[in-house]
Amino acid sequence: MCTGKCAKCTADLLLPFGLIAIIGNILLFFPNGEVWRTEEITEIIWFFPGVIGGGLLVFLPAVVIRAAGVEGSCCANRCGMLLAMLMSVLGAAGSVYCMIISVIGLQDGPLCDTGDGVFIYPFINTTAEESYLFNQTWWRVCERPRNVALWNVVLFSVLLSVGTLEALLLLAQVVNGLIGCLCGTCMNKNQQTQMA
Repeated sequence: MCTGKCAKCTADLLLPFGLIAIIGNILLFFPNGEVWRTEEITEIIWFFPGVIGGGLLVFLPAVVIRAAGVEGSCCANRCGMLLAMLMSVLGAAGSVYCMIISVIGLQDGPLCDTGDGVFIYPFINTTAEESYLFNQTWWRVCERPRNVALWNVVLFSVLLSVGTLEALLLLAQVVNGLIGCLCGTCMNKNQQTQMA
């Protein structure tokens, strides 16, 4: 497969992944599908791992990568592939940011009311051997919002998975972009004739 087609395929995969990351991040603001006050929402969500890291910082490279991979585009050349390679590094950094924040969100657990009316992080001091992630009976400790532990685990896991897939795709695009810079993109004979 030529570098241009590979770039186009990569961009076509990154765009929906970025959208999933943004939607997942927005859903984290509404535990159990309900509206809560700012001080009753898990703080790590305010770092916007899905909106900034997995979303915006991936959309920008995806657009550039797509332009470099579309035949007949002004960016479908060695210079365009260089720019796509550099933008892929930015996107990979964004997706790694999404992954790191998601891991921290999973590790610390949700902010919730355990029954006394005060919102705390009941799972923050657990060790790996006794992590709340592997003991679903502990999730009932959170009385408000209902099912907030499940909500956070599912959505942070989605963000972690999407961030990982984005990072892998973008790192593969860095290699593809390097090959495109050194060897050029695949162009059909008609396009080569028009340029001559």
